[in-house]
Amino acid sequence: MLTLPLDPTSSLARPAFRDEASCAHWLGQLQLTNLQLAHNQLLIQLNEFNSYPMRGLERFNTLEVLRETLCHVQDDFSKKLIAKPLPLNENELLIFQTIVQLWQSLVLGYRRCLQAYIDGERALSKYGAILCQRCLIFSGKEILEHLRTGYEFAPKLWLQLHELYAYAELNSLHEVDVVDQNAPQTQSSCVNSYVKTLLACYAHPAQLTRWQLQHLDRWLTLWSNTVTIVPTYQIGDDEAHTLAVDLSSTMGLQPIDELYHHDTMRYLVMAPLEKLLRVKTTLLQQGETPQQLDLGDHYDSQACIELLNFLHQSWCENMRKNRDARKPIARNADLCYKPEGIYAHLSRKPFKPREGYMQVRAAVALSSSELQEAHNKELVEMGYPLENWQMENESVMGARLSRVDKIGGRFNYRQLIGLRPSDAQSFILGTTAWANVSQTGRLQIGIKYLPGRPAAVSVRTSDLSPNSPEINAPAFLLPDLPMLKIRASLVIPRDWFQADRLIELFYLDGKKCYIRLDFSIERGPDYERVSFTPV
Repeated sequence: MLTLPLDPTSSLARPAFRDEASCAHWLGQLQLTNLQLAHNQLLIQLNEFNSYPMRGLERFNTLEVLRETLCHVQDDFSKKLIAKPLPLNENELLIFQTIVQLWQSLVLGYRRCLQAYIDGERALSKYGAILCQRCLIFSGKEILEHLRTGYEFAPKLWLQLHELYAYAELNSLHEVDVVDQNAPQTQSSCVNSYVKTLLACYAHPAQLTRWQLQHLDRWLTLWSNTVTIVPTYQIGDDEAHTLAVDLSSTMGLQPIDELYHHDTMRYLVMAPLEKLLRVKTTLLQQGETPQQLDLGDHYDSQACIELLNFLHQSWCENMRKNRDARKPIARNADLCYKPEGIYAHLSRKPFKPREGYMQVRAAVALSSSELQEAHNKELVEMGYPLENWQMENESVMGARLSRVDKIGGRFNYRQLIGLRPSDAQSFILGTTAWANVSQTGRLQIGIKYLPGRPAAVSVRTSDLSPNSPEINAPAFLLPDLPMLKIRASLVIPRDWFQADRLIELFYLDGKKCYIRLDFSIERGPDYERVSFTPV
C-alpha cells in the first residue's frame, strides 16, 4: 500500500480561497508583474490552503484552477538560476529554496487528494489515474529543480516517486490516458509522466542552457510515449542501450549492466526513441528545418543537431562503460581558476599586460617570491586564490574533487581551472565537467583534464576590430603528444578565435613567434582551445 505521510489539517487555517470560484477570483487579482511578490503570495496561500480541511474533489478542482498560473510563475522565477555558478550566492539560494518549497506544497495538495481517493471518497472514484499522474509530474519537477540547479537532494525523493508509479501500476492506472483540462488536445498517462521525469533527470540537466532545457521539456512531452516500461527485458547486440530503474531504490535511471534483476526492477525500452533521434538528426543534416520535423520554431538546425546528439549520448550510449575506470584516491590538491589566476600560479608571477592591454580585471603588482609564499587568504584578497581541495578519485582523463575550504570561488560548467595534486610539482590544466553542492553544503566538481603539461604564455593581436588598439592576454600552450596523436594546441580567451587569425605568442623567457589559428577544438565560458600553425 502506498504511504503518504500527511500532517493533519486544521480548522484554524485561513486561506484566501476555498473553492474553484474563489481561487479564480484571487488569481485574477494576483500581480504577476512583480514576480517575487507573486511567488511569495502563491507559497503562503497554498500552504494555508493545504492545511484547510475539505473534501478531496473540491481540493482537486481548486488545485487544477491554481496549477497553470503556479507553473507559469515557477518557470519564470527559475530562469534566474539556470547556468548559475556554484555555490549559489545568498539571494540565489533563497530563490532556489522558495521554488522547491512551492513544488513541495503543490505535491502536498495533490497527495491529500490521492489519499482521499485511497480512503474511498466516492466522488473521486474515477480520478485515480489523474491524481497519480499529477503527483508524478510535480514530484518529478522537485527532483529536476535540484538537478538542473546543481544541489543534492534527499534520496527519499526518488523513492517517493518510484512508490507513486508502483502504486499506479499495481492498480492498473499507469496506462490510462489523462486529458489536461488546460490543454484538451494533450493527453498523457502515468507512464508518460514517469518516463519524462526519468529521462529529463538522466540528461545531465545542469549542463544544459535555458534554451536546451525548454526544448528538452517540449520534446519529451512529444516523445515520452515512444518509450515503454517493462518488468523483464533482454537486449540484443543490435539494439539501443537499455536503462533500468529499481522501484525500491533511492536512485533514478541506471544502465542495465550495473543492476541485478529482481521483482522491483523496471526496464525502459529505448530502441524506438533511439531511432527517432537518429532519424531527426539525419534529416536535419540533409537540409530539413526544425519546423518541418516538429522540433519547434525560431532556432537553427545546427543547435538542434547538437542537442539531439547530446541526448543520444546521454540516453542511448553507455557513457559510464566507455569512460576510463576511476581509481579511488585520497590526497589534497591546490586549485586555481580564472585565466589570470591560473597564469600567475603556473608562471609564479602575475600577468603583466603590455601596452594597449584592455581588460576589466587589472593585474596586481606582486613579485614572484611574494606570490609563492603568500597564504591562501592573502591570495584571495589579491585576486589570485589558491584553494584546498580533496581528490576522491582519478583516471587519466580526469578526477572528482571536493572542496576542503568552506569559502571559495564559484564554478560553472566547462570553466577553466588549474590543478596541482599534493604529490606533483606542476599544475594540470582542466575544465569542470560538472559541479554540485552536497546536502552538507560541500562543493563537488568533476574535472576533465586537457592533454599535456601546460606552459604559461601570453598572446597579442591587433585585429579585434578596425579601431581597436593592439591587445594581449594570458594564454596556455599545450604540447604536441605524438604517442597519443594529439597536436599542440593553445588555450586563449573566449571569443578571440577566428580562423586564419595571426597571433603573436610570447614565452616567459622573452622569446616570441607568430602563429596562425586553424580551428576551434573546444570552448567554455572563459576559454577556447584552438589548433594553430607556426608562421
